[in-house]
Parts: sequence; structure tokens; C-alpha cells
Amino acid sequence: MKSEKKWTSLMKKLNLILSSFVILLISACSSIPKNTADGCSIFSERYLWYKHAKKTEQKWGTPIYIQLAFIKMESDFDWLAKPKRKKIFKVIPYKRPSSSFGYSQAVKGTWKQYKKETGNKFATRTRFKDSVDFIGWYTNKTEKILKISKKDSFKQYLAYHEGWGNFKNYKNNQKVILIAKKVQRQSDKYKKQLAGCKKSLNRKKYIIY
Repeated sequence: MKSEKKWTSLMKKLNLILSSFVILLISACSSIPKNTADGCSIFSERYLWYKHAKKTEQKWGTPIYIQLAFIKMESDFDWLAKPKRKKIFKVIPYKRPSSSFGYSQAVKGTWKQYKKETGNKFATRTRFKDSVDFIGWYTNKTEKILKISKKDSFKQYLAYHEGWGNFKNYKNNQKVILIAKKVQRQSDKYKKQLAGCKKSLNRKKYIIY
């Protein structure tokens, strides 16, 4: 009986330790970086994010600073971000305006297309690795379809926000133009910041994926 009680007590302690570890791991992976306006600060907190963003740049040719600028505008690095619900009579909560979700705010239909074309069947919009890969895939298709350079943060974001079919009408939407200009400014800031810490980030070769 004593040995059985000791074993039960030990198992409870192990379960508690395991649960605490899982909670700590989830919070570490999903929490929002302290300074989302600084690329070096983001990657100093989330070095694995740098490796994922760099892999996307190598795979699709989409610069890291543009990946970050898109996510900054879309979700501000909130993995559970969703569009605000519409309100009836400005009071009663109603449905959301779109199915946008996660870091990249990809909608369900486009995310489904991404998974089908890339073979990334288990991709999820709440994972940074998949989100930056999605942005790389999308901007790569934008370059092919609309002949917009992947380094053109302004027009690439317009196509990202409006969609490939509606891009030609962007000049009629001043609100979207202002947002795209904001993304462009943020992209330029990230570019300058990362130029100063790129060597340091690339030296960290032994951090496991």
C-alpha cells in the first residue's frame, strides 16, 4: 500500500511538472513580442522566427523585412487575431466581415489554395512558420500574375489586401492606399534595423530548429 501511494504521488508530481512545461512552452511560442516595431528585437526574443523567415526568403525570394511588415499590419504578431465583429445598431455584436485569422490574416479559401499548391497539408494559420511561408507563396504568385517585384512592399501589399482580381481597382480606394503606404514605411524601417543585426543573427547557427 505504501509503495502504491508513493507511486500515485510521484505520478501526480510528474503530471503537474509536464502540464506546467506544456503551458510554458505554449505561452513562449504564442505570446506577442514586446516590441513589434523593431525587427532585431522581435528576432532576439523569437530566434526560431528568424530561421523560418530566412527559409521563406530563400525559398520564395520574399525579403524578411516585407514578411514582417505584412504581419505587423495584419495582426501585429497576434497568433489568434481576427477581424472585429460588425455591430447591429452599433451595439449588438454580429458576424465578422471575413474569415481572416492568425498571423497573416489569411482567409479560409486562399489558405486552402496555399495548402493544396504547396502540399503543406498540416499548415495552420496560428503558426508563424506556416504564416511566413504563406506570405512567400502569395507574393511569389503576385509577381507572376501581376508582374510586381517581391521587393515592392507598397504594391505587393495592395495585391495582398485587395486580392489579385481586385488589384487593378486599388486607385479608387484611398483608405487602402494609405494602409499600403504605412506598410511600406514599416518595411523600410525593418530593412534598416535588420541590416544592423543580420550578422549577429546569422552567427547563431547552433540553435535547433
